[in-house]
Amino acid sequence: MNKLKSSRIDWLITLAPFIIIMALAGVLFAFPDASNDIISKVRYFFGNTMGIYYLIIGIGVLVISIFLSFSKYGNVVLGEPNEKPKYSFFVWGSMMFTCGLAADILFYSFAEWVMYATNPHLEELGSVTEWAGVFPLFHWSFIPWAFYLVLAVVFGFMLHVKKRNRQRYSEACRPIIGKQADGILGRIIDLFALFALLAGTATTFSVATPLLAAIIVKLFGITLSRTVVTIIILLITCVVYTYAVLHGFKGISFLAKLCIYLFFGLLLIVLVTGGQGKFIVENGFQSLGKMFQNFIGLCTYTDPERTNNFPQDWTIYYWAYWMVWSVAAPFFIGNISRGRTIKQTILGGYVFGVGSTIISFIVLGNYGLGIQTSGATDFIAQYATDGDLYGLILNIIDTMPISKVILVITVLCMIAFYATSFDSIAYTAACYSYKELGENEHPHKLIELLWCVLLIVLPIALVFSESSMNNIQSISIISAFPIGIIMIIMIAGFFKDIKEYITKSKN
Repeated sequence: MNKLKSSRIDWLITLAPFIIIMALAGVLFAFPDASNDIISKVRYFFGNTMGIYYLIIGIGVLVISIFLSFSKYGNVVLGEPNEKPKYSFFVWGSMMFTCGLAADILFYSFAEWVMYATNPHLEELGSVTEWAGVFPLFHWSFIPWAFYLVLAVVFGFMLHVKKRNRQRYSEACRPIIGKQADGILGRIIDLFALFALLAGTATTFSVATPLLAAIIVKLFGITLSRTVVTIIILLITCVVYTYAVLHGFKGISFLAKLCIYLFFGLLLIVLVTGGQGKFIVENGFQSLGKMFQNFIGLCTYTDPERTNNFPQDWTIYYWAYWMVWSVAAPFFIGNISRGRTIKQTILGGYVFGVGSTIISFIVLGNYGLGIQTSGATDFIAQYATDGDLYGLILNIIDTMPISKVILVITVLCMIAFYATSFDSIAYTAACYSYKELGENEHPHKLIELLWCVLLIVLPIALVFSESSMNNIQSISIISAFPIGIIMIIMIAGFFKDIKEYITKSKN
């Protein structure tokens, strides 16, 4: 581990987000109602007025991922021409999957179908049973992973082929903006990227951490409060940071494998012991078919008459959510993909990432939907009455024969997800703090600690301000708008670079 001098630290990029986020958190603490109202209004503008912008970018990255995989570019190695991958497919896929999704995959796998079931759009399409399992697969599969994998290729090519020593968004834009990457424009791009990174982290922590807290409360019989939630966030951060200091990338690899074992163990137990195995398999198979059959329509649905606001509330939010997470996850995936071809990176990412995601939603989502369909428990009515998704998930788990075991495994799995995803986020953010960072150099652990602290401030503020699910989602939609423009510039720059690389290789 190289000891990097403080003179190489970019203090503007490091401290500006710190000061602004602290100020924003202070406003959320001091004026929770007014700040939530403003967030809601800004979200309405971006989601309702500019929503098609997010949808077009989503379709675009999916098309580009397919093109890169099956064109002449697919055989380009992210590294030296004859270099072999550093990690096995399983270890690589485990790190990619766990750093890319975090613990909120468990929250949404259990509860997302219920949130869709109360939307009138499902009645327009058909029945809840038919469609409540389709949209989670659509919102978490190919387009989300296309965001990650296309940018992972962009960053992997930049780091391992072009050997550029600045691990930043602005550096990826250099082929298009030239020397301006070192000036004010480059600083603006990097600040937008960091704010988006903070927004994505805030959204994830604010959504998933209360579930972790609720399960711990149920297991140990303690009183749930905002203080408890905050303490849990802090404890997770301390554990993750300590582990990262001690073990670095090897630690991430170990945690990723542990997380995958826990994750698939949980899914297997629910499938085998829950009593809904037949429904899970059959409805999951049907949902996959409906998603593929209607994929283009789902991608382009805008509800222009605003009869249900479904795309504004969900599809646009999700594409924005994946866009802000594309600041951290693709850098990490690009880093660990050295030695793989572009085709192997994209198609392998789809196999492991999309495959694992789909299995999660099919098993956990269809378990609750199966109980609902059987008439044993009306989860939809419960959610319509109290709007408590965390209590709803606990009630779903309570219907399982070995519910206590499921609760314990869920807690362990969420912590493992947090560990791998948070460590990769802190590492990526810390890289932004350096003016230059060689391929084999790593940020100082004190800089990672600073980012660990900064990354938890906004989620804690959102928890204390009692922000609604809508306002938590709004943070991602707002922050993603400039990121979409920057992504277009980076991808254009990548194509410019790789064309030159192939031309030189032929000569």
